[in-house]
Amino acid sequence: MNVYYGGKGGMIREMNSSLAKWFAVGLAAIGLSGCGMLRDFQPSVTVNQVAPEEYIARQRGDILTTGELSAQTMQTIRVTGLDMHVCATPPTAACIAALSDSIGISDERKLSALSELWLARAMSMPDSTRVRNSNGQSFTLWMEAARHAYGYLFFTARSPGDRAFEDRQTQVRDWYNYAVQQAIILLFQASSAGAGTQSSKNQYTVHFADWVLHVDMKVRLPEHAVLPRELLPASSMIFKGLRSTYRRDGFGSELVAVTAEPPLAISAAPEDSAGMPARRSRRWQPPAWSEMPSPNITVVLRFRGETLDDLLKTDEVYVSVHDPLVENELTIRGQHVPLSGNFTAGYGLWLARAGFNRQSLRSLFGREQGIDRPHLYMMQPFDPNRRIILMLHGLASSPEAWVNVANEILGDEALRKEYQVWQVYYPTNMPVAINHATIRRLLRETLRNFDPNGDTAASAGLVIVGHSMGGVIARLMVSSADEQLWNWIIEAHKPDAERLDKVHFRLDPMLRFEPFPGVERAIFIAAPHRGTSVAGHRLVRWVAGFIRFPLSALQNIDEALTPRAHAADASSAPAAMTVIQNSIDNLDERDSFIRATANLPISDQVLYHSIIARTEAEGPLEETDDGLVPYRSSHLAGAVSEKVIVSGHSVQETAASILEIRRILHEDLAGRGKNTIGP
Repeated sequence: MNVYYGGKGGMIREMNSSLAKWFAVGLAAIGLSGCGMLRDFQPSVTVNQVAPEEYIARQRGDILTTGELSAQTMQTIRVTGLDMHVCATPPTAACIAALSDSIGISDERKLSALSELWLARAMSMPDSTRVRNSNGQSFTLWMEAARHAYGYLFFTARSPGDRAFEDRQTQVRDWYNYAVQQAIILLFQASSAGAGTQSSKNQYTVHFADWVLHVDMKVRLPEHAVLPRELLPASSMIFKGLRSTYRRDGFGSELVAVTAEPPLAISAAPEDSAGMPARRSRRWQPPAWSEMPSPNITVVLRFRGETLDDLLKTDEVYVSVHDPLVENELTIRGQHVPLSGNFTAGYGLWLARAGFNRQSLRSLFGREQGIDRPHLYMMQPFDPNRRIILMLHGLASSPEAWVNVANEILGDEALRKEYQVWQVYYPTNMPVAINHATIRRLLRETLRNFDPNGDTAASAGLVIVGHSMGGVIARLMVSSADEQLWNWIIEAHKPDAERLDKVHFRLDPMLRFEPFPGVERAIFIAAPHRGTSVAGHRLVRWVAGFIRFPLSALQNIDEALTPRAHAADASSAPAAMTVIQNSIDNLDERDSFIRATANLPISDQVLYHSIIARTEAEGPLEETDDGLVPYRSSHLAGAVSEKVIVSGHSVQETAASILEIRRILHEDLAGRGKNTIGP
């Protein structure tokens, strides 16, 4: 019999004490079994808000953009139960092997994850090993990344078109393109070292790192080069001075194939080891024309195999090299896929290495390492089906004057398909008459070389674009002269009649001409057709006094104009120089030559346009100028259009001028019944 003391309150205290003991025992049991029961009382899923930029990073970040594996690849690793530490960057071979053997996940998911894992391993290799690895380990890693990406794209149930809007396919395509880029650069280095065997002019079989690669050059390299001297990734180039980089998204690796020395080495006399002009007994003659020595190419790898199992076992690969200017798409396993292409990198690299800025000044003052005759640069191998845009720069300038103009044309899909860009680089110290005659001859000989019969689209429908003094030359190219310039020679210089008769055949091409055949349109930009008063300014005249001509270039005219100039030697130079006007003389509004040419008739078969600059927006148009050329000199009656832009003399590089040039070219296409893309 139990006795309870303390009445009712004491009994309650006794019962509470017992409950506390049992509660303590329960807590101890819970402690022994872990916190699982407590967790059961917590929500199994929680949610947090993320910022938009974090959302995009989670969805699209990958090994190329963030240096970490993509979210989908991490999910695949977790789903297959693999150890995250083993598969962390860089993933181990054991992780890749385990994922390859895993079951229960789709081919798309497995192949895409494996491609990124192989890519991560390749990227983790030290640079020295990645570039120069004698056993080809780096090469194999890149090839495996490309192989698994290729399998995802073309050997799974869904076609690339079925996944067109999926971020994952974009990632995998980028992995393929980057892996191909790195593998091809290694392959190029191996081929240059003699690792491959040439089987025909455009096809090679290369054995490298247990791989057999069949190379098919579907593109003709400049000057018929078999292999480039350098192979550079376009994606690694960032340019200053180019406002835009134009490219086309698609399949394949974008590269620049450098085939020759930059234009400075082609056009200028060689230098000795100390950097001084080399002396030679026989003058070195550069070629009259050349193709841009750094074309853009796109490289594609196709892995042999009809099934996915075949693909994953093959060691045989087909390498095709394409010209993105010529090809827009490929057909792979019955699928039409766009061919990627870069249209700026090769052009930008060419200009960056050319040294035109220094050489153009040397040429103006007749210094060593300048040029003494025009040279024509083709921005791509000659294409008989594309019409030609011929660009002529101005005084003390070079092809650099057209840096953004040409790039915008190459970046415009409709214009790119229709036109090919040619640029003439000429010595701006020479008289306009000589430059005009030699440029005519150069263009005629170049066309005759590539199109002997003159029956291709390239030889018809030419468009000439000239800036400043180049605009004056462009107008002469589309004009005709009969006796006007002969009368100018006789009246202005009163040459010895007997001597003039002896050199008549040499002077006649400079003084008598017809519009250049095939030219249908011309664009004159800030062109001083009637000269400028600035050319007669005292300071400008002082600068003009330092201009010297290459004596060899005077042979056509100094015998006729100067009795003492019997031979092109130092003693005859002063006499010739006192009579023959240089380029700055020719731009003076009082110069007899510019006056004689101002009213030469322009062909009625040529549509011409004027782009004119004015430094101030206010005031009567007729009284304005661009700082060098007055409106009254640039204006031409009969122009199809005249665009006046508030700018200085270098108006050709302004956005407004480039838009106007594109508008004119699209108008030209529309007139030929072509489908156009808006300017």
